[in-house]
Amino acid sequence: MTAEQTAALVPLEFDPTDPVALAQALVRCPSVTPAEGGALALLARVLAAEGYAIHRPVFGEPGMPDIENFYARIGSEAPVFVIAGHTDVVPVGDEAAWTRAPFGAQIENGVLYGRGACDMKGGLAAMVSAAIRYRRENPRAPGSIAFLVTGDEEGPAVNGTVKLLKWAHERGERFDHCLLGEPTNPAAMSDMIKIGRRGSLTGELTVNGIQGHVGYPHLADNPIRGMVRLLAALDAAPLDQGTRHFDPSNLEVTTLDVGNPATNVIPAQARAVFNIRFNDTWTPETLAAEIERRLREAAGNTVRHELRFRPTNSVAFLTEPGPFVAMVADAVEAETGKRPALSTTGGTSDARFIKSYCPVVEYGVVGKTMHQVDECVAIADLVALERITHRLLASYFAAQHKT
Repeated sequence: MTAEQTAALVPLEFDPTDPVALAQALVRCPSVTPAEGGALALLARVLAAEGYAIHRPVFGEPGMPDIENFYARIGSEAPVFVIAGHTDVVPVGDEAAWTRAPFGAQIENGVLYGRGACDMKGGLAAMVSAAIRYRRENPRAPGSIAFLVTGDEEGPAVNGTVKLLKWAHERGERFDHCLLGEPTNPAAMSDMIKIGRRGSLTGELTVNGIQGHVGYPHLADNPIRGMVRLLAALDAAPLDQGTRHFDPSNLEVTTLDVGNPATNVIPAQARAVFNIRFNDTWTPETLAAEIERRLREAAGNTVRHELRFRPTNSVAFLTEPGPFVAMVADAVEAETGKRPALSTTGGTSDARFIKSYCPVVEYGVVGKTMHQVDECVAIADLVALERITHRLLASYFAAQHKT
């Protein structure tokens, strides 16, 4: 008997079909990346008791902490509907600034407070509860439900979902569709479904000059002038006009520094870092080539510069609207009364890895407080997400059964 099977024999202190109780239990686990904090162990205990096969692979990389991950599946037939997410959370920050204990999972005035309540333990709890309720009601339902959960989404994202997907694929696991429970809604549960994500590319630009006395500028070469010229060239024209489902790509300078404490010294170097959130017009390679071209033309033979791009695994992708996307939107509309918008806005997520294995969309709770002090989620939103996910599962497997 495995450790998970043994743990499953011990009755839970709460009903796992109650998304609020499960969310509280998860929030109370201090799973700040890279610590597991008991969160994956709790999921294992909950799902093993429902008959899921449990796996908790650990992945490592030189110079990085080992990360525990989680895979659970019930059913042996296709189609396989995957629910993905993460249990790791960002650090608390200044705990004294919190008005409630960060891992206390306190409920007050219809709101659950705690680190991870919004991003994304609350959403994961609601989806787990929905899957359990659906299988209890439909024990002979066709197909399979799987959970793909990492402890490294808020960290480097090296030893998490990307390796967990490869591990599962090598074991023969094949996925048909995936719902990722990130907090996608800006203000209300009817707002938004994410059907894609922009890519992210970071560049480091250095302009070299000649240090000297400000009173003798003819003996020096101020690199700041060259830096201003190059950055202006990067900002002079839009990278693109956007696409059908994506806003225009956007470049932002995030740091600009010369490291010069003196007011009477012309510096020898100026350094800048910029980040581009790009749409599906570009790949990291074609975008890097465009940036290099713009800098080369602006520099001419007078601005000596160096450009380096940081490695990236964030590429733009789109899950084309179709039957699966419509099914998710139908479930949201049925439970909220409003049809959600299809969006590709925001930062990156683990969907960028999942998209290589099956179509993936993202839908979760309202994300207003993610990563903030007093992070929280409305109880009503957890209940709504449980119902939406349950309706989606019922529709999905009913449709598959008909075909």
